[in-house]
Amino acid sequence: QVQLVESGGGLVQPGGSLRLSCAASEFTFINYAMSWYRQAPGKERELVAAITSVGGYTNYADSVKGRFVISRDNAKNTVYLQMNSLKSEDTAVYYCNAQLPGTSVHYWGQGTQVTVSS
Repeated sequence: QVQLVESGGGLVQPGGSLRLSCAASEFTFINYAMSWYRQAPGKERELVAAITSVGGYTNYADSVKGRFVISRDNAKNTVYLQMNSLKSEDTAVYYCNAQLPGTSVHYWGQGTQVTVSS
């Protein structure tokens, strides 16, 4: 059974840092583009960062450029999101997504809560 399991969320003060992890299993991780999305209360889910399956090319939402870094370790079937200089508006549930390029095949994790508050 395909699984994406996020971890690393929590409560952090403004200006702080968190590192999210997403561990994948039961599919060929290296073939999938990986992304992080987030959804704040009352708002639509939005793309935060993505990394390609080949080449490791990345892209980011304008709101997180220069603060967040997405990376992947194909040997560990894991994708990461390093979040620095966190702001209150980064508060959301963060979801991991796996997408097989050129197809409609994709998977979602269960989400991890990130709360930025003093």
